[in-house]
Amino acid sequence: MTMQAYADTLDSLRQSGNFRSIPEPSTSHDIIDLSSNDYLGIAARTDLLQQFFDEESHRRLPMTSAASRLLAADQSEYSLLEQRLSELYGNRAALLFNSGYHANTGLISSLAAEPGTLIVADKLVHASIIDGITLSKAPFTRFVHNDFNRLESILKKESPNHRRIIVAVESVYSMDGDRTDLDILTDLKRRYPNILLYVDEAHAFGVLGDNGLGLCRSHSAFRDIDIIVGTFGKAAASMGAFCITDNHLRDYAINRARSFIFSTALPPLNCAWTRFVIDHILGMDTRRQHLQSLSAALHQGIAGTSFRTSQQPSHIQPVIIGNPSEAVALSSRLLEHGFKVLPIRTPTVPPGTERLRISLSAALSLEHIHRFTNVLQALACN
Repeated sequence: MTMQAYADTLDSLRQSGNFRSIPEPSTSHDIIDLSSNDYLGIAARTDLLQQFFDEESHRRLPMTSAASRLLAADQSEYSLLEQRLSELYGNRAALLFNSGYHANTGLISSLAAEPGTLIVADKLVHASIIDGITLSKAPFTRFVHNDFNRLESILKKESPNHRRIIVAVESVYSMDGDRTDLDILTDLKRRYPNILLYVDEAHAFGVLGDNGLGLCRSHSAFRDIDIIVGTFGKAAASMGAFCITDNHLRDYAINRARSFIFSTALPPLNCAWTRFVIDHILGMDTRRQHLQSLSAALHQGIAGTSFRTSQQPSHIQPVIIGNPSEAVALSSRLLEHGFKVLPIRTPTVPPGTERLRISLSAALSLEHIHRFTNVLQALACN
């Protein structure tokens, strides 16, 4: 009886087509992976890995910190990585987190815990931001995705009633691949001075902007963006995350962000690898241009089918099915044809928008994309 409720929930998930399981590793080397976030194709670069370990000092680095950052004895690799990030982001302060999830939950929950704070978030922000909002226990509201008229109406009404309003968005949204409008957001920031502008660049870092440093760094009003979050586990082929902010907010996070305070720090070896990879990413414009070419070809190919997708090319593009069971079935059929594209279902996306999420890598070729869209077209017609 004690366990029956859990079993019933699992049965309900199975019946609705929303039951999840960890994918089995592929035994075939012929499978084309269209679900990885390895946007620049660095994860499989054994030449870079060899170059990294050719440096004797790297081979001696510990594989564990064995303590939280506040207790760790050796801070050198963390400090070096933060200093490098600070240099790249105009000498603004940088702070490391163990993951994008840790960064968003820790930062949002601590910043919003201060009295007089309201959170206003785009409806399609990542679950980690939503969880940070929940943990903060602060009042919040959400605006329809990229509806900046609605956002301004909220700000006009609520700004006089709160000491600060945290406006939380993503620069590139993880399920649709579309972008926020930094011009509008920074203009609102100037007109409503109690806004704290928070932008998650998880899916832009490494891929977009000058030197691949994201959309915020290239923006003319870069310094009006109070908090920028980026991750290393996608384009940078590593692990962890960072925020770019000012010294006061960095110190505040060190003292109040529970995900930072109470987590064992990243391994020093990992931080050294991240710094090594970032210095290579800066010069990977050719790979970024190739990724844009793949994105354009994919968008054109999906547009030639009966499936709905995003309005513009992106390295993330959905094939919207609208039914969880059908999304799972299409994923299985694509795998039979040599393409791994995993289904995305509720609660990751709203009901009725279940989809396949295609995530491109610069390691792919145009021939891969053409083959995939031809198969997708054939399956759509069956």
